[in-house]
Amino acid sequence: MHGPSLPDKNRWIETSRLSGRATLRLFCFPWSGAGASVYYKWAGTLPPEIEVCPVQLPGRESRLNETAFTSLEALAAAAGAALRPWLDRPFAFFGHSMGALVSFEIARWLRRLHGLSPAHLLVSGHTAPHLPRDYEPIHALPEPEFVAELRRLNGTPEAVLSHEELRALILPVLRADFSVCETYVYPADEPLACPISVFGGLQDTDVSREKLEAWREQTTGSFSLRMFPGDHFYLLAAQHHLLRAIALELEPTIRSLNQKT
Repeated sequence: MHGPSLPDKNRWIETSRLSGRATLRLFCFPWSGAGASVYYKWAGTLPPEIEVCPVQLPGRESRLNETAFTSLEALAAAAGAALRPWLDRPFAFFGHSMGALVSFEIARWLRRLHGLSPAHLLVSGHTAPHLPRDYEPIHALPEPEFVAELRRLNGTPEAVLSHEELRALILPVLRADFSVCETYVYPADEPLACPISVFGGLQDTDVSREKLEAWREQTTGSFSLRMFPGDHFYLLAAQHHLLRAIALELEPTIRSLNQKT
């Protein structure tokens, strides 16, 4: 239960959004440059047994004045420690793009240091972590080239990229986030025991079905892969279909947990 030992405030989680009554907490990790708000509407669409917990990373939205992490190892350790008090009930992770990699490494950090495991790991729009990187890093590119790459990726609104002040605000965070992914070196370890569900866009030119399928090697549990129409940010247009798929993927876990109570 949501006991008195939990802190009232946490920069990583908006505790006002936690009811403490759901069967499963679903911690959602944003993609590069995004904040927790991209997941706010999910709470009204997913079944009530699933408590949506958007995770706020440093450097954006309510944590705009904080320095964004540039290392995945450091980010996973800090986030894992911060989320630890809220793992007093069954939990699952969802992450898109950078968020997929972050959620995966937090799951491994929790296993290594606390013997904890999510009931389910759901990842979207990111190559399996053990595959070699087959693209050139962009986080250190001069601004014109960096902005050109952001336009190609189609994840940052043009209104932001073409506005000098907004661009000055968001580019440092995006560079830091890309650094998190591009400097990541996969540490070999045993597969996770929890089920892994993977999602992707059929028209994503950077993350192919084969690169998503390779996530299968990261679990000794069940595995599934679902593809949706759209590019790397398919989840924005296909949100309803994605949430329905997430609910279906988590249904056996919810059913099993309810039988134990």
